[in-house]
Amino acid sequence: MAPISATEGFLYAAKRTVVAAGPDLARLSAHHIARRSLTVNHTQGVTLGVIVAYTVIIALLWNLPYVRWSLWPFKMLVIAFHEFGHAITACCTGGRVESISLDPREGGVTHMRGGISAITLPAGYLGSSLIGALLIFCGFDIVASKIASLVLGVCFLLTLWWARRDWLTIGTILLAIGLLVACWFIAHAEALRYVVLFIGVMSALYSVWDICDDLILRKVNSSDASVFAKKYGGSSQCWGVIWSIISLILMIVGIIAGLAAFPESASQQEDDSKKFIPTR
Repeated sequence: MAPISATEGFLYAAKRTVVAAGPDLARLSAHHIARRSLTVNHTQGVTLGVIVAYTVIIALLWNLPYVRWSLWPFKMLVIAFHEFGHAITACCTGGRVESISLDPREGGVTHMRGGISAITLPAGYLGSSLIGALLIFCGFDIVASKIASLVLGVCFLLTLWWARRDWLTIGTILLAIGLLVACWFIAHAEALRYVVLFIGVMSALYSVWDICDDLILRKVNSSDASVFAKKYGGSSQCWGVIWSIISLILMIVGIIAGLAAFPESASQQEDDSKKFIPTR
């Protein structure tokens, strides 16, 4: 028999250890999975049903002629999230944002200088998806929805600063702020939870639908994915599919995290809401 080297001996011993510990590890994993298993109560079930209903309704309205204009204010808001993703990553990677503008026909555009394009280009779609996933997570709880609306307010103020010359962007964001503020005063902000959920679902799925529109159905040449493909290789369709899959994963993670973090009933949430910046 050929002599066994020290490396081979170490690998053999490690393999024997794993094999011997296999049953114990399996039992331990099963124990932790059982302890951490997610159970869906009535309030969470209602929230999941609302998410499914929002997904179906938005998908229908997004593709039906004429009726799709009913989504226009929310679509402009989600596009603002998209442009905010470009802008904030440009600032974080050494770039400078000159302006943001929204167009009801063409979408939005962020004029910026510098930054790392490998990060700023996908940050539009992935940024809006991340914001959507976080809003879905917060939409499982009233107090979390209140906190999310405050964070959104900061994001809106930054967007208003960058879009201070575009009246359409300013009007869209001011309407969104007005809607969020009004919802604070409806049933101790319970209505705010459903608005946050709606915006979250639409924002999380925006990249999927918009990529399908631009790269599959209409085949638009000047998209973030096409620019990314020209700079870093691959095809725009390939990058679009990858970004869409990431968006769906983020949405699923947001839902699972919401189920795990907020098991409180509707009455418990209302009581907690009365103690956190109470309204009525």
